[in-house]
Amino acid sequence: MESLGLDESEIFNAYHEVQSIRDKDEFLIPFIDAIMDPHFKTGTMEADQTLLKSLIVFACLMEGLFFYVGFTQILALGRQNKMTGAAEQYQYILRDESMHCNFGIDLINQIKLENPHLWTAEFKAEIKALFQKAVDLEYRYAEDTMPRGVLGLNASMFKGYLRYIANRRATQIGLEALFPNEENPFPWMSEMIDLKKERNFFETRVIEYQSGGALSWD
Repeated sequence: MESLGLDESEIFNAYHEVQSIRDKDEFLIPFIDAIMDPHFKTGTMEADQTLLKSLIVFACLMEGLFFYVGFTQILALGRQNKMTGAAEQYQYILRDESMHCNFGIDLINQIKLENPHLWTAEFKAEIKALFQKAVDLEYRYAEDTMPRGVLGLNASMFKGYLRYIANRRATQIGLEALFPNEENPFPWMSEMIDLKKERNFFETRVIEYQSGGALSWD
């Protein structure tokens, strides 16, 4: 950061001082507090629904919805041969996020299967409201990060992508799509991070490294 002339305090405090980022943190904190409470125990209807709700928030909304504006922005630059190193690293990160998301969704669906009494109409309505809140929070982040648009991207396109992703997450846990007939404005994302299947990055080969014998140690 020093070499780029950036303000260190501004960078490290962004999560706290940029309102759209802080609002996402504030949205998550109650769910963290609920399950991190050392006295939290399952076994009652209320506690079991609290656990299930927190799993949905983290798997579907944090891992599965938040971050997607940033991912798309960097990967879009990578497609245009800009910031290619960062774009490749984001692909690895997004692979991990997808694994977390998919594992969480499998866990959620298994809990639902074993405890169908938790999936009440009132509970589903509460989850839908959380989905809508998360989409609105990420809307504001999209507006903050790309208010005027650049390189063929703009906040409006990101909002459409968020609605598309939210529909996908909702249907994965047995809810109806929140935004019917929403289409993917970034179909190329399915090629780069594939929403339907995982790319195995460990099967790729790095060919840029020099062998030890080719290096100069002077």
